[in-house]
Order: sequence, then structure tokens, then C-alpha cells
Amino acid sequence: MKKVALAVTLFIGALLLYAAKDFSVWGHLQSPASASPVSKHFIADTGVDTEVPNMVTAVLADYRGFDTMFETVVIFIAGIAIIAILRRTGADADSPAIQRESDVVAEPDLIVTNTVRLLIPVIQLFAFYVLAHGHVSPGGGFQGGVIMGASFILVALAWDLPKALDRLSVDRAIMLAGVGILIYAGIGLFSMLLGGEFLDYAELSHVLPVSREMARYHAMLGVEIGVAFTVTTVMFAIYANLSTRGRLEGGL
Repeated sequence: MKKVALAVTLFIGALLLYAAKDFSVWGHLQSPASASPVSKHFIADTGVDTEVPNMVTAVLADYRGFDTMFETVVIFIAGIAIIAILRRTGADADSPAIQRESDVVAEPDLIVTNTVRLLIPVIQLFAFYVLAHGHVSPGGGFQGGVIMGASFILVALAWDLPKALDRLSVDRAIMLAGVGILIYAGIGLFSMLLGGEFLDYAELSHVLPVSREMARYHAMLGVEIGVAFTVTTVMFAIYANLSTRGRLEGGL
């Protein structure tokens, strides 16, 4: 079976390498991506439509806001699925585990824990920076959420999983993941209540003292916050269940 898998992998890899010869030169002005009318529209009109300097964020959270919202839903569903598969409940949770030498949790190292105490505030502050400045520089809800989720995982690695769960339990994480989706969808529904279409952020100018373009700017920050909620919490919930095989005890 391993030989078959290796052969299939090598065959597909060879096909991908062969197809890569047809790619345009990186950054070529006549490449399909650069010459497309859609790309030209984004390059020329993104700043005018959204007042957002970062074109990537504008496309992600505004022009293709539907797609990004359902990407967030997919992340939420993935977290729920992993928990449903691994989480031990009822009789399974009460059954004694077969303890291996690798499962024995050692005392936290003093140097490691004190270093982590210093690092975590910096990491979380940087996560907020990446989230809040995603409009004007590389970043946004997905990136900021991953950094914030990594800070909780770092607590579990430095001490143990129960220490991290004291700060963010799996049940609370799943609840906050749902809140993130509600924030995203709620902004879209609020746009409809104001007379526009779903995720038509410009309609928020009726309640915000800004222009229609700036309303889209501020609404994008709102949906990015919703994305960050979901990414942070689902990332930590997945780690907590994978690292303990669903028992939520000990950890790596």
C-alpha cells in the first residue's frame, strides 16, 4: 500500500512540475492575472470604492465577502467535526486511559514558564496589531486569529493543557467561534435592515457619521474581528482535542 501511495504521489508531483512550465513569469504584465479586466478593476478602483490601502484585505472582506464568510463557517464546522470525532464523553470519558511513558506530564520548567510569561503579552498585542492594521498592511482576521490562538497553545506547551483551559475552555471556545460568525453575518443583516443588500457595507453610512466609502472601511474591520474570534478559538479547540486524544487532560 505504501508503494502504491508513493507511486501516486510521484506521478501527481511530476504532472504538477510539468504543468508549472506553462506558468507566466512572476509579475509579468501580460500574465492572465495581470491582464484580466477584473484584476485591472481591483487595482484601479479598490481605493476609490473602499478607502482601504490594502487591496488584498478589500478583496477578501468586501468584494468577495460572501466567500470569506463561508470560509469562516468552514473553519467552525471543521472544529466541530474534530471535537465530535475525538471528544470522549459518557462512559468513554470515565474509562481509565492506558498510560504510556510519553503521557507522563513533567513539572513545568521554570525558565520556560517565565520566558512564556514575558512573551505572551507581546504575542497577543501583536495579534491585535495585525488584526487592526489589516486594512493598511499585511494582516487581518485570519492572521491575527492564528497569532492569538498560538498564544493559548503556547500556555499549554509551557505548563499543561488544564492551565490553558483555565483561560479558555473548549466549550467557551466553541461558543466564541459561533459569536465570530454571528458578528460577520450580523453586519451583513444590519446592512439589509438599512435598505441595502446582504454585506453591502456602504449602507452603514446611515448610522455612522462617515461617507459610504469609509463605512465600508469600518465594516471590514468589524467582519475581520468576527473572523479573528472564530479562527482563534477553533485553532485552540482543535489543538486541545488532538493533543490529548479527546480527553482534555495532560497534553503534549
